[in-house]
Amino acid sequence: MKTIVIAEIGENHYGCWDVCRGMVEEAAANGATIAKFQTYTADQFGKDHQWHEWFQGVEMPPEVHSEMQALCKEKGIEFLSSTFTVRSTVFLVDKMGLDSLKLASSRIVHLDLLDYVNSRADQVKTVYLSTGGSTLGEIREAVKHLQRIENLYLLHCVSQYPTDDANVNLRAMRTIKDEFPEYGIGYSDHSRGIEACLAAVALGADVLEKHFTYHTRMPGDDHAGAMTPEMLGELVRQITRLEVMLGSSEKCPVPDEQKALSALRVKLHEVDFE
Repeated sequence: MKTIVIAEIGENHYGCWDVCRGMVEEAAANGATIAKFQTYTADQFGKDHQWHEWFQGVEMPPEVHSEMQALCKEKGIEFLSSTFTVRSTVFLVDKMGLDSLKLASSRIVHLDLLDYVNSRADQVKTVYLSTGGSTLGEIREAVKHLQRIENLYLLHCVSQYPTDDANVNLRAMRTIKDEFPEYGIGYSDHSRGIEACLAAVALGADVLEKHFTYHTRMPGDDHAGAMTPEMLGELVRQITRLEVMLGSSEKCPVPDEQKALSALRVKLHEVDFE
């Protein structure tokens, strides 16, 4: 499978690290390329933030970061995390040694963070930038601040949890690709099911990201539009088949057609139908 599939564990572990370990194992077993987390503390958002108490319950301590990174390595899956501040970036790059980072949609207009990530291009080779809630102009400005990143992927995204079908707007992914042809393209999905992900691959996505959960009816914003282990396995199977079916852009008879052409292209006799 050429498509990069990111299983976004995020906050869906509820701060239960045994659950988190199980999710890493399930993500790896069902074919994900990357298990992704989120690196922040509740206090980064401020004690007056409406979600401060929730963030306190799900923030991932440094020692758990290291544990999950080791588990990912053991299971043959890449560890990735979203960074939200310069300090969390320093932790991920200097302490954990990451050469890939995720930038959430909410950070696309925080140019000081983008500038710092860009300044670390000696180590940070890959950045996945989500574009939920943004305009082409905002994406263009963000890209200017990430010019040194060797592998930059721009992910179409809609910041609605879950995303209504009418708001998925997958053609916008192609618009982003047309505007920024030199960068990789992808889709960060919050819609129900895996159909939008498959359509995104058909439209040229190099990367898919989707929240990961044990059950889509669990409480919290990131579950209804997530994929279960079974859905992830099916997604990987369908992508693998779809990549074969997409083939190349060349239009010519394939070898298996040649066998039939001599019988199909014979001159036909004009006869009456009456």
